[in-house]
Amino acid sequence: MMNSAGIMATPLRRDARGHEGQFATNHLGHFRLVTRLWPALVTARGARVVAVSSRAIRFSPVRFDDPHFEHRAYDPFLAYGQSKTANALFAVELDRRGRAEGVRAFSVHPGTIVDTGLARHICEETLRAAGAVDEEGRLVRDPARQLKTVQQGAATGVWCATSPRLDGLGGVYCENCDISPVVPPESEAEWRAEPGLPGVLPYAVDPEAAARLWEVSERLTA
Repeated sequence: MMNSAGIMATPLRRDARGHEGQFATNHLGHFRLVTRLWPALVTARGARVVAVSSRAIRFSPVRFDDPHFEHRAYDPFLAYGQSKTANALFAVELDRRGRAEGVRAFSVHPGTIVDTGLARHICEETLRAAGAVDEEGRLVRDPARQLKTVQQGAATGVWCATSPRLDGLGGVYCENCDISPVVPPESEAEWRAEPGLPGVLPYAVDPEAAARLWEVSERLTA
């Protein structure tokens, strides 16, 4: 099962329950879907759930004190980063809960920019400053810097869903068809500065935060 639907860096919007739009779409929607399909996943006897996260985890952990930007100024990138961290944490706790039933979960970073239209709300000037588009406004393809085609961006998710190398594993964050290492504190500055370096920040795979997010998600989705 591939949870890949998402929005990115949108203006502030709220769903019918008042939940911030990116958190609601990118995380809570997938949470609802997976929990409702749980009987089918168990019956499959070997199901894998893949949550599409992002290197945008670097923008923000899940702010449990204010996930919906009710008490702080809204920032579209902080909101996006929080939702992508939530995707990674969801996979950690889902895997813990599902492994006895044969359900394993993974989160993936498909690429910093993949040509899917996800970045439609980001202005061209910002994309150009990040080296993601050239002077004529065309997307740059450079897998070494995580700037990928759709096929390249889909590869890690397909790998997580199908590779026998992951048999017996789960709850891990993956990129470039491999399991990503956890970035140690002394290497975080280098990791943030070099988009080609693999890795996941510790707060995005923290089991305690993952369990807390699950409880919060249950409450928010009733």
